[in-house]
Amino acid sequence: MKDFRIEYQKKLRTPEEAVQVIQSGDWVDYTSSLGMPVLLDRALAARKEELYDVKVRGNLIAGPIEVAECDESQEHFIYHTWHCSAYERKLCDRGLCYYIPMVFHNNAAYYKYFLNVNVVMVSVSPMDKHGYFNFSVNTGVAAPIAQNADIIIVEVNEHMPKIHGGYDECIHVSEVDYIVEGEHEPFVAGPRYEPTQTDRRIAQNLIPYIVDGATLQLGVGSMPNALGEIIAESDLKDLGMHTELCTDAFLKLYRAGKLTNKRKTIDKGKGVFGVAIGSPELYEWLDDNHGVAAYPLEYVNRPDVIARIDNMVSINSCVSVDIYGQVSSESFGARQISGTGGQLDFLIGASSSRGGKAFICMSSTYRDKNGELFSRVVPQFNGDIITSPRSQVYFLATEFGVINMEGLSTWERAEGLISIAHPKFRDELIREAQKKKIWRRSNRRG
Repeated sequence: MKDFRIEYQKKLRTPEEAVQVIQSGDWVDYTSSLGMPVLLDRALAARKEELYDVKVRGNLIAGPIEVAECDESQEHFIYHTWHCSAYERKLCDRGLCYYIPMVFHNNAAYYKYFLNVNVVMVSVSPMDKHGYFNFSVNTGVAAPIAQNADIIIVEVNEHMPKIHGGYDECIHVSEVDYIVEGEHEPFVAGPRYEPTQTDRRIAQNLIPYIVDGATLQLGVGSMPNALGEIIAESDLKDLGMHTELCTDAFLKLYRAGKLTNKRKTIDKGKGVFGVAIGSPELYEWLDDNHGVAAYPLEYVNRPDVIARIDNMVSINSCVSVDIYGQVSSESFGARQISGTGGQLDFLIGASSSRGGKAFICMSSTYRDKNGELFSRVVPQFNGDIITSPRSQVYFLATEFGVINMEGLSTWERAEGLISIAHPKFRDELIREAQKKKIWRRSNRRG
């Protein structure tokens, strides 16, 4: 067997040496989540005074991102994200991050056909005896970026789990230009999303729509976690996983014996995901686990792939909905708080699945910083960014119920949405619907 350690040693550099390849004006990619190259980021930030207009892309990175933090002028480094983490949202608030609109199943095509990548810098697991580095929980986005990069630098992270994949989960040492090693902090658990009573009521409203053998996609946040907990306590069995983002909710389902993947119509016996973000226990479960498979998001999120899975159930969250049925999931007003992600992909795919259902969920109200109560069902958006158009929104749920908007007219949509709004705001919403000529005289008013 060939000893790939010789080639490895030839390409080994310090972080400071590796980042010397980056020039002013370059586009540099950090890929996603745990794929962020911590040591290389620090070394690149140290070159601030000698570089100008270096543009960096990433997404769902917990931070800190040194190149963004070190240059508030953005004369030297400009950071962009495909989907805001809580940390990247704060960067956006400070004017230090720019959001790139997209849908995730097209992410690989963006890189292949439209974007320049001068240098990709990505964290990987240690090389195996065959010369492969594993993209790990970053498989969903890493390979398409690397395949279109002029220069590939891998940062070996000793804590990265090794994830089995469908394809493009690895990169060979022969394809890599430089290798960086160094000591990394162990991964820590991200923010815990403790389910509220409202989350639990929403989840309970969804349970009747889920059948034995269903395959789940769960978004991130307290409500999907609540659903995971409630399903774990339910009588449902033989559930599957096909999800853009794998979180601790799926680990709970597995530990409860609910997640078997036995009845999936594709990738049978395998829980499929693109990116994983969660606790160290989640990463331990995914490590060297033949029961899961990581794929690029061009596969995981492709609507025609999702549609081939019988009883596919997609569950995502939103910020608000207007009485026309338009959904805002990524902004609060004009403030970017997350991203489109895979919501549209799974809306289209799950609704096309035999027995499939696509849900968007929200609490009926929220309170501002002064404690004032507001409705999440609003008369009409004015400045909010529309994530999902009304023509592609199907099931919508709050703690007051679930409605299906497929094929409904404007007045039927208004009636249904107002019925699951908080009772405190229903009369006001009815008056607004009347003004907009989308409320029938015969509609009930309570």
